[in-house]
Amino acid sequence: MRGRAGASPPRAAKYNSLRVTVLLNQRYEGKDIATMQLCANKLDKKDFFGKSDPFLVFYRSNEDGTFTICHKTEVIKNTLNPVWQPFTIPVRALCNGDYDRTVKVDVYDWDRDGSHDFIGEFTTSYRELSRGQNQFNVYEVLNPKKKGKKKKYINSGTPTSLHYMSPYQMNAYAMALKAVGEIIQDYDSDKLFPAYGFGAKMPPDGKISHAFPLVRHTHVKAHI
Repeated sequence: MRGRAGASPPRAAKYNSLRVTVLLNQRYEGKDIATMQLCANKLDKKDFFGKSDPFLVFYRSNEDGTFTICHKTEVIKNTLNPVWQPFTIPVRALCNGDYDRTVKVDVYDWDRDGSHDFIGEFTTSYRELSRGQNQFNVYEVLNPKKKGKKKKYINSGTPTSLHYMSPYQMNAYAMALKAVGEIIQDYDSDKLFPAYGFGAKMPPDGKISHAFPLVRHTHVKAHI
């Protein structure tokens, strides 16, 4: 993916990439737990009809230079722009307590016979991933073999932001709002809640506001 946590969203999707969003860091029974979601854009076509069935494999690096599988995502069928379900993983499983330890992520096209096609890979660390909380991490998906053979090869996978609206699933912002709304609605009689935005240039003077009503009318509330 093109960039790192905290970068501004790119204007256009030109390259294959994968976005990682750390939705939540929490501590449960003395263990640090991370909840993440990933989506990708314009992955390589691997199947006969011009699509792929992509899934991800996470690896933790070891002291001897080898890698150990620590998580696999579900397979998303027939798409080059997958949005995987959020998943929760112990931080120790990702990095063994070393936040700067390399985490490698491979992208595969699923095949029924088990001979899954390699699409590309990228590396990161838990420290990088955690910096992307409430922002986004975007990485190029690279295939080293293609890079060595094709002079014009750029990558195998296009940057998107948290504002990306998937036709298949809510984005991270919408999921967070829904999760909170489903809890607090039981404590409100009309189930309507004031809704405010954060970080936007507001009319008429274009000044940046970090707390503004989403609907610019008095006493308007959002129904979650």
